[in-house]
Amino acid sequence: MSPLLRKLATGASACALAASGLLMASSPASAATSCLGSTCTGKDPSTTTCQNDARTVKTASWGVELRYSPSCRAAWARKTSGASFDTDIKVANSQGASYSAYYGGNGTVFTRMVNDLDITAQACERREFGYSCTDWY
Repeated sequence: MSPLLRKLATGASACALAASGLLMASSPASAATSCLGSTCTGKDPSTTTCQNDARTVKTASWGVELRYSPSCRAAWARKTSGASFDTDIKVANSQGASYSAYYGGNGTVFTRMVNDLDITAQACERREFGYSCTDWY
């Protein structure tokens, strides 16, 4: 190979390598994972793709929400600011899986997820003087 061709080949390789590095750096890597039904049980919804299509499907009288992701077929409880009471929130499904979280009266708190694939789920809030729960969904 002639010195001129060698330099051109080396230069072309360097350009290709640099371009591939720029291409890789420009596509953001998602830290979110996906799950479905029972594989979502116990996972944090904020670290999954489940949060992307989640919607509030039920709300109890004290404000605890039952959140549901159609793509993941999973549910969790969420409480947002505005309450003046410390409270515990809980999500449970009809197969007995449940997760709780403490809400201190400000910000947003949510539980881990439970399977909601072909079963139902409910969110509850407990205060010193009783419970307030959503309907089953």
